Amino acid sequence: MTNVKQLGKVTCVLLFLLTLAITLTINARWLYVFDINHLSILDYVDVSKGELLRNYDELMRYLNLFWINPLQMTDFPVSESGALHFFEVKRLFQLNYLVMLVTVIPSIWILYKSYKEGRFWQFIRPFSFVLAGLAALLIFMAAAFDTFFIKFHEVFFNNDAWIFDPRTDPIIMALPQDYFMHCFVLFFVFFVGLIVLVILLGKRQLKILRK
Repeated sequence: MTNVKQLGKVTCVLLFLLTLAITLTINARWLYVFDINHLSILDYVDVSKGELLRNYDELMRYLNLFWINPLQMTDFPVSESGALHFFEVKRLFQLNYLVMLVTVIPSIWILYKSYKEGRFWQFIRPFSFVLAGLAALLIFMAAAFDTFFIKFHEVFFNNDAWIFDPRTDPIIMALPQDYFMHCFVLFFVFFVGLIVLVILLGKRQLKILRK
C-alpha cells in the first residue's frame, strides 16, 4: 500500500512538472521573436515583423483560450484541414492546462510535506529513472529530429491534417520545423531542469539526514 501511495505521489508531481514545462514552452513568445530573425522567417512570408507577430498572437489566443472560436488570423487564411489540426492542438492545450490545474495544489502539498517530514529523498530514484528516459529521448531527437517530429504527430494525432500545404495554409511558412525543434529543446530544458532540482533537493536532504 505504501509503494502504491508513493507511486501516486510521484505520478502527481511528475504530471504537474510536465504540464508546467509544457505551459512555459508553448507560451514562450520570446522564442518565436528570436526565431523570426534567427531562422529568417520574414524571407518566406509576405508580411512585416509586426504583422507576423500579430498573426502569431491571434493563433496563440485561439489555442490558449477555449472561448475563442473559430480560428481567424488577419493575414493568413486557414483551410478546412488546417482548421481541424489547430482545433486538435487547441484540445491538447486545454488538456494540458486542466491536468496542471488539477495537480498543482496536491503536488505543492506533497513536495512541502515530504520535505518537512524528511522523506524528500524518496523522489530521487524514480525521478532519476525519468531523467534517464528523457536523456535517451533527447539523444533520439538530436540524432533524427525529422523522424522524431513525425512520430510525435503520429502519437498525438490520428490523421494527416498536420501536413500543411503552403498554398492553402501559408501559416506553415511562418512556423518552420526548426522553430518546433527549438520548442522541443526548450521544453526539455524546463522539464529536465525541474526534475534535476527535485533530485538535488532530495540528495541534499539525504546528506543532512545521514549526518
